[in-house]
Amino acid sequence: MIRNIFSLSLSFLITISVQAQQDSLLTVVEQELKREMKAFSEFPQGPYFLAYRINDVEIASLGSSFGSLTSQYRDRARLLVTDVKVGDYQFDNTHTMENMDDMPYDEMMGSGGVAELPYDNRAEAIQVLLWQQTQNAYRASLSMLKALKNSSQQNKPTTVADFSKEKPEVSIDKPLVRFADFYDKAQWEERIKKYSAPFLTNEAIVEGDASLEVGTERKYYVSSEGSRIVQNRTYAHLTINAAIRADDGDIVPLHTSFYAEHPSQLPNEEDVMKAVSAMLVTLGKLKTAPLAEPYTGPAILHAKTAGVFFHEIFGHRVEGHRLKHNSDGQTFKGKVNEFVLPSSVSIVFDPTRKEFNGQALNGHYLYDDEGVKARPVTVVEKGMLKSFLMSRTPIENFAQSNGHGRAEAGAEVVARQSNLLITNEKPVKMGDLRKMLIAECKKQKKPYGYLFMDVVGGFTTTDRYMPNAFNIFPTEVYRIYADGRPDELVRGVDLIGTPLAMFAEIKATDDQAEVFTGFCGAESGSVPVSATSPSLFVKRIETQKKPVVQVDKPLVVKPAATQ
Repeated sequence: MIRNIFSLSLSFLITISVQAQQDSLLTVVEQELKREMKAFSEFPQGPYFLAYRINDVEIASLGSSFGSLTSQYRDRARLLVTDVKVGDYQFDNTHTMENMDDMPYDEMMGSGGVAELPYDNRAEAIQVLLWQQTQNAYRASLSMLKALKNSSQQNKPTTVADFSKEKPEVSIDKPLVRFADFYDKAQWEERIKKYSAPFLTNEAIVEGDASLEVGTERKYYVSSEGSRIVQNRTYAHLTINAAIRADDGDIVPLHTSFYAEHPSQLPNEEDVMKAVSAMLVTLGKLKTAPLAEPYTGPAILHAKTAGVFFHEIFGHRVEGHRLKHNSDGQTFKGKVNEFVLPSSVSIVFDPTRKEFNGQALNGHYLYDDEGVKARPVTVVEKGMLKSFLMSRTPIENFAQSNGHGRAEAGAEVVARQSNLLITNEKPVKMGDLRKMLIAECKKQKKPYGYLFMDVVGGFTTTDRYMPNAFNIFPTEVYRIYADGRPDELVRGVDLIGTPLAMFAEIKATDDQAEVFTGFCGAESGSVPVSATSPSLFVKRIETQKKPVVQVDKPLVVKPAATQ
């Protein structure tokens, strides 16, 4: 047994070594980092930490409208972020103090800014760029540390470290597939045109678009602590957008999208065309659907809407770095081991999860952007808040990262969401959720409740200087009548509210979870995420009218579609 384990370990190390030799960029970066740290060791106050993060990204996109190709794009970028920390783990140039609004951002983060590296792996050119960025970052970090130490607040006790010590990791993915083998442009041009063509058939439709974005990314992380991480990511995102002019002139949008790790894994043409046909039917109903009035009362948030709801009003408030800044609302600070949700509900963020019910999850990764191994994090256990999403920026009572330091290429790392998974130990059937809704409507003397069937996204604010509110953008909303009338599609509804009030109104979930896939924008840029949730019954929600978007009615009839 010992021999077998040793053989496996030796084989693993040989594989890592071979892959590293195949990646000359990694070799150049490692050598320059060692050279820099050796030179800085002679300085009276050299860096205690140096890391290079490189994202080698290649993307392509196609767009079509009403059956014709309207855009095509392809680009590649190799972006470098240099992280230099001066001081020590307990107190360094990233230390947070009050009244830091006037401090330069790059100096606070210890960054030399973003640089573009050449693609050809020419060692001399890459070394010079790394050297330049390191000098800039070091000067900024040293200047910031001196300013912090000279601050009037310097004598305040420092109980929470500025940077966590983590185990160095070594993991190197095999080389990426060639982009030409990953993406067949000619094939997708025809498919994209086909997907948008049916929107020509209805003269009231003012937008009928289909788009595809595909990408490959090879991410490098090399640090003075000994971490060497090279990992690959590929994705394909197909989006169908349409909009129809309602009878009163209002423009009403509808949206559907598909996500996969590879273009070949996207739904086949037949399934996409079925989705387009379903959109046409819904658009036809939206044309004559009544405009909803502001409302407060019971509602069901269907699974995808519920996923966005949790992402916006819960997920952003458990991103740990926010609790370190006095400008943040800090909704959940001091609530660890308190009930924040019904006792049957648990929330896990799991970046190691690749799929859910056969559907790829967009928030999957094995190492975060600070070289920390990804792991599942139970943030809420049976209704009780247990943890936060942590990068290597510690907060009170949470000294270590749990693998959620994330950033878009070229941006600075903070704690961010990954794959959000909602579970409930006591689910009910959707039919029972509807019965609860109708009973609550009668109790509140409401003629109807709402079913939020689908959603395009949302946003939230978490700082202290704005109301801590959220806004979800539904695209398909129905009234469910208490007197048994058929459900009625309505338009012009935005779901709004404040988080703690909304959490208190969640009373039940069904037993069928679905996945919402998207990209989340925050301080560290846009990062891929997924949210998986069952449908929710909520005793009281609040809606407001959407802004009315109108386009002048046509003076001449729209041309008829030809086959």
